[in-house]
Amino acid sequence: MACCVHSAVAPPGHADAGDTSIRSPAPFSSSNAAAVTASVANSESSHWSPAHSSALYRIDEWGAPYFSVNSSGNVVVRPYGTGSLAHQEMDLLKIVKKVSDPKSAGGLGLRLPLIVRLPDVLKNRVESLHSAFESAIQAQCYESHYQGVYPVKCNQDRLVVEDIVKFGAPFRFGLEAGSKPELLLAMSCLCKGNPEALLVCNGFKDAEYVSLALIAKKLALNTVIVLEQEEEVNLVIDLSNKLSVRPVIGVRAKLRTKHSGHFGSTSGERGKFGLTTTQILRVVKKLQDSGMLDCLQLLHFHIGSQIPSTALLQDGVVEATQIYSELVRLGACMKVIDIGGGLGIDYDGSKSGNSDLSVSYGLEEYALAVVNAIRIICDRKSIKHPIICSESGRAIVSHHSILIFEAISATVNTPAMNQIDLPLIIEGLSEDARCDYWNLSDAAMRHENETCLLYADQLKQRCVEQFIEGSLGIEQLADVDGLFDLVSKVIGAAEPDRIYNVNLSIFTSIPDFWSIGQVFPIVPIHRLDEKPEVSGVLSDLTCDSDGKIDRFIGGETSLLLHELEGNDGGANGRYYLGMFLGGAYQEALGGVHNLFGGPNVVSVLQSDGPQSFAVTRAVPGPSCADVLRMMQHEPELMFETLKHRAEEFHVEDHDNDGTNYATLISSLARSFHNMPYLKALSPCSYEEVHNAAAEFGASEDEQWSYCYA
Repeated sequence: MACCVHSAVAPPGHADAGDTSIRSPAPFSSSNAAAVTASVANSESSHWSPAHSSALYRIDEWGAPYFSVNSSGNVVVRPYGTGSLAHQEMDLLKIVKKVSDPKSAGGLGLRLPLIVRLPDVLKNRVESLHSAFESAIQAQCYESHYQGVYPVKCNQDRLVVEDIVKFGAPFRFGLEAGSKPELLLAMSCLCKGNPEALLVCNGFKDAEYVSLALIAKKLALNTVIVLEQEEEVNLVIDLSNKLSVRPVIGVRAKLRTKHSGHFGSTSGERGKFGLTTTQILRVVKKLQDSGMLDCLQLLHFHIGSQIPSTALLQDGVVEATQIYSELVRLGACMKVIDIGGGLGIDYDGSKSGNSDLSVSYGLEEYALAVVNAIRIICDRKSIKHPIICSESGRAIVSHHSILIFEAISATVNTPAMNQIDLPLIIEGLSEDARCDYWNLSDAAMRHENETCLLYADQLKQRCVEQFIEGSLGIEQLADVDGLFDLVSKVIGAAEPDRIYNVNLSIFTSIPDFWSIGQVFPIVPIHRLDEKPEVSGVLSDLTCDSDGKIDRFIGGETSLLLHELEGNDGGANGRYYLGMFLGGAYQEALGGVHNLFGGPNVVSVLQSDGPQSFAVTRAVPGPSCADVLRMMQHEPELMFETLKHRAEEFHVEDHDNDGTNYATLISSLARSFHNMPYLKALSPCSYEEVHNAAAEFGASEDEQWSYCYA
């Protein structure tokens, strides 16, 4: 930067301070710039295949066995995992088109963003988890059985919970609740489940919570009240006597075993929940004194979510089984050991045990480690093998939900040489800046790339200073910025990441990314037969600097994407991205920052029809009116206020632009009814907007009566 050339007589090709002639440097002509750019283009782009994209985005690593890429370059769903046949694969692009196409074209007319739920995948996850434990039980000659519970906090959506109860009924699969509304939800859903399915009641409890759990017991639901705090035992003893209910009680042990990752904070001696060994002994004494020690039948523990390795898992299970055996020795009628959650998801496909984003095992290894650890301790202590229960929510629901959203625009490429006004740049430059310009020209002719970049940067900084002083116009500053970007590109300097603006709120749909830095797989769901050559980051619709995605799987700070312009041969020029493995927690944790509500939601089942899928249910996302109500506004009164305002200011029946009062009011009404997200439309006349607004008169039932595929 300190190497600026100051000379009274300019060398050949240079200009001195008094020379006002304009000479355009040949190295930056349009043809030369184009030639250099073409020379660095990757010749392999024409040979790109879907297999290359699958490897680039690691789809076969994190997506197996449910997601892959077909020969058309589209992401497909394999609804039955490894048991899926080729004709059963569901093309995500076709699903999006079916959902988003207008009703006149046979679609459902729904806007993006969109959550696609896959009940077939959910069913397969429940079956696979049960199968893994059953295989481990048979292999280890274990003398009891496995029956899991789904912790509804992972995704409380009614259809999700009801499906899990239905799919899990043959396996006595139950539910876990951690609050009073979750308990009410679980009680209602389990009325249609297997009568042996467990209803595990976790979380902080007051008298009303305990009473609800005891009522569930009276309703013949297989209810277990798990003591998370020592004082809860007093509530259970008193209320069970008042209601004449003999409860089934569990205790949550606070283990010493702890993993060091982000999700390990709920474990260890300083964990949020659970009883120490001293507290467990006091609980046993109180139950014994009350004649209720036989009610103590379950031991629960939780090492933490995303347990990274089976070695750590076994350490925790061994410690817990020792406590279980001691409770048996003390006279408790123990029957169940609940190993809690922790069965992890491989978000990045690395199969690593040293990351919060991955785990080094699969379902089979997990189940075998648990069964083996419990069997060894129980056999050593000559204790009957307990029923094994797990609360594997993340592992059950993560795969079944895909968030689809659209990139609506991107930052502009480096300008072409013919777009830069070189004479305008030189006009008005200071003497030092003009020297930088001609030194840049001379370095370009000598092909000194590093020197080119040095003088280009120095020229840019001097021009910024002149602009701030008011001696340089904005047009000249823009041309200098363009010249700097062009120089950087031609000499091969790292080009800044392009910003892709997406029709999405990260705070609503991917809150874990913003809050705890959780990274999910994000990939284009189509055009994967084309080479993605643009390094980009994603920016959402919110007016917040945190509303961006700039961290991706593999530790990357950008994502390779395709250019947006042109027709892509199936999506009408649109560019769709999918976030995968986000079925747990994201919907429940999402907020309404900038009053962006949740996406539309559809359920899609595999079918034998020509498209291999059927959209069985469509649930609209919150409208502008809905999100306003969440913040205590009253949309109906707001509409009336605006309507009266129009009357007060004498909006004529026909304004100069051809609009009228009725159209204005109809447009306002429709704005309240529509979703907050952007609507992907080509430019249209006000008359078209008016025609669309006129449809607002239809009833709400008509607005949301979809023709299911």
